[in-house]
Amino acid sequence: MKKTLPAGQRVERRAFVSQLMQQIPDSLVITGLGSPSYDVFAAADRPGNFYLWGAMGGSTSMGLGLALAQPDRSVVVVTGDGEQLMGVGSLATIGARQPSNLTIVILDNGHYGETGMQRSHASLGTDLVAVAKGFGINNAFTVDSLQAAEKVAAQIKARDGVTLVRVLIDTGEPPRALPSRDGVYIKNRFRSELGLMPF
Repeated sequence: MKKTLPAGQRVERRAFVSQLMQQIPDSLVITGLGSPSYDVFAAADRPGNFYLWGAMGGSTSMGLGLALAQPDRSVVVVTGDGEQLMGVGSLATIGARQPSNLTIVILDNGHYGETGMQRSHASLGTDLVAVAKGFGINNAFTVDSLQAAEKVAAQIKARDGVTLVRVLIDTGEPPRALPSRDGVYIKNRFRSELGLMPF
């Protein structure tokens, strides 16, 4: 028998991301493709956001590199369950390196939202919190309320250990808010935020 996401409360994803972004204005934010990018852009477009287009599975690897390169900044990856499943091996390296300033926020509705809402493995028995703990990310937990954004923000600002948060979200689809698709612009804007010259 196929498993589904645990029964119980789910949070509206855009509201959760908006609450979170309001509380972490100085964090560097990497988004997974699709809905996480739309939500972060809708909540708070700023130079410290790096929106990934067409790089499914790459957000946590990029977040790891950024966290290691910028140890004095809080680095947040906002991604979906489908993308994290594609890049699941990155969690092993994150667990091995343990960057204390990295937080991964997985918006989990148990579906591949960008390709037609097919069920993902997160709704078929894969527990991403258990997977993260198996890779050595001990501070991994699930939240299912809007109020939990405050707890997540506190973890991000503390920078006292790598954290993975699975946010149980509903399957609603708010209107898309599209950030720029100009990769050079996004890259150079982000480099400027880091005090680096464009190239």
